Amino acid sequence: MRERWFGATGRKVPEIALEGTIDLEGVLVLDDAADLAAIHEAHRAGRPVVVRASSAEQVHAALSLGAVSDASLLDLDLGEMTYG
Repeated sequence: MRERWFGATGRKVPEIALEGTIDLEGVLVLDDAADLAAIHEAHRAGRPVVVRASSAEQVHAALSLGAVSDASLLDLDLGEMTYG
């Protein structure tokens, strides 16, 4: 499973994670990836951002940001979805 840095926390987390499997204290948690201003501000501050997703399309849209809430989405081939 691919990992990514979790804001400025100094730790890496799975690129796609099941909700409830990582500590979200101090994290900006969003229900969708539409609030780009809040996301960019959090990134500038080094604050981790997690976007909840419940479909393959939502995971694809939120890939640059965070976790998913349905275990069936953990096996998505995001490279294939992005590049074909």
